Amino acid sequence: MLLSHGGEPSPTGGPVARWSVEQVLALAPDDASRTAGGRLGADTAWTGTGHDTAGAVWGLCGGSGGAAYRTVVDTTGPAYSCSCPSRKFPCKHALGLLLLRASDDAAFRPGEPPDWAAAWVGARRGRAAKEGGPATGGEAARGPADPAAARKRAERRAERVTGGAQELEQRLADLLRGGLAATDRAEYGLWEETAARMVDAQAPGLAARVRELGAITGSGPGWPARLLEECGLLHLLDTAWLGRERLPDPLAATVRTRVGLPVSPEGAPVRDHWLVLAQYDTPDGRIVARRIWLYGRESGRTALLLSFGAAGRSPAPALPVGATIDAELTPYPGGGQLRAELGEQFGTLAPAGPPPGIAASAAPAVYGDALREDPWLDARPVTLRDVIPVPVKDGWQLADAHADSALPIAPAAVSRPGLWKLVALSGGGPVTVFGEIGHRGFDPFAAWDPVEAEEGGRAPGGSIVPLV
Repeated sequence: MLLSHGGEPSPTGGPVARWSVEQVLALAPDDASRTAGGRLGADTAWTGTGHDTAGAVWGLCGGSGGAAYRTVVDTTGPAYSCSCPSRKFPCKHALGLLLLRASDDAAFRPGEPPDWAAAWVGARRGRAAKEGGPATGGEAARGPADPAAARKRAERRAERVTGGAQELEQRLADLLRGGLAATDRAEYGLWEETAARMVDAQAPGLAARVRELGAITGSGPGWPARLLEECGLLHLLDTAWLGRERLPDPLAATVRTRVGLPVSPEGAPVRDHWLVLAQYDTPDGRIVARRIWLYGRESGRTALLLSFGAAGRSPAPALPVGATIDAELTPYPGGGQLRAELGEQFGTLAPAGPPPGIAASAAPAVYGDALREDPWLDARPVTLRDVIPVPVKDGWQLADAHADSALPIAPAAVSRPGLWKLVALSGGGPVTVFGEIGHRGFDPFAAWDPVEAEEGGRAPGGSIVPLV
């Protein structure tokens, strides 16, 4: 029996933004579904995969009984249909299909859905037509979108998110009324239930943050303080969404992104000679996130390329650290947003030296200024000049070679081999380091091998050394 669930009717035309891996995982009803969906997020599990320009995604997944499960998703709802017997929404097959789509767009053939998927998609789009949008399918599906229908769908989704935010505010109020210190691990099920409610409200960003709250409880000494901090940030995001009409446009765009609404890069592409500062992968179960930091020589802009890989797949693209590429980047919307999408590449240039750096004492102000544009930001990229790694009682610091100031190195970096590369590279002398400054300290990602200057000193003119 086919199962389907929730969401608005699909749009009547125009390209639809492809979901990211984190947005897909936020839809999972529980941890078991996330794990099972991750296992199915590989192209070896699927045949007949495809998508259309209006947001439908479909595929056949091999089942234990021999017959393939027929799975189709309308990403504009979202809504799901699968021939499996699961009563979870979305089921593991829908999650796996969306994870594959997020990590490997080439595995999906663009075109019209097959007959078994077209019936369900057509029924949804038929309802959209009755509500005032033009019929979809055939030539009509490739026609222009109806702005009024699209606006109505957006308003309905905003109403759902608003209802979820109001419900979450009540949950936070109840938690504080009972006292954070009285919360224990037995409350984890309540957090999962609340996260599922945020998924129903079509707010995957809120769902992900709620699950993080559940993981903090009983996580070690000082967990009530950490829980209070995260509750405060979540309350701030809730209230920002509820009062988004009064926010400046860039901050309102940031709030929409943090809540979990899909966004696409927009604006004019920026062509520049982009220096690859760092590339590193962060595993999260079976999902891998890849971050690539770039610096534009002419524009002076720093940009982040963010991609995801599921089920053992390496994210794309991969760029060599230290290379300079002549390419176009299209930025994503949002206040202080550094994420961009890599566009056309025109060639690779000779390696160059580091970007202009700042003193260690100026780095906290960079992070503080960024928080005004995005209060939920964990860290901000900076390049530090003339700093020396020195050990202290509780870890390591980067001391300014010319002033009485220092930055603590983030605890996560202290346990990585890259710290010892940095220490060896410095040899007790000043170096130039690129990394992220945040509330946990400075996390070094790359450094430049200093060369001996004619005056007998050291200058950051050598090759770049990755630290992650």
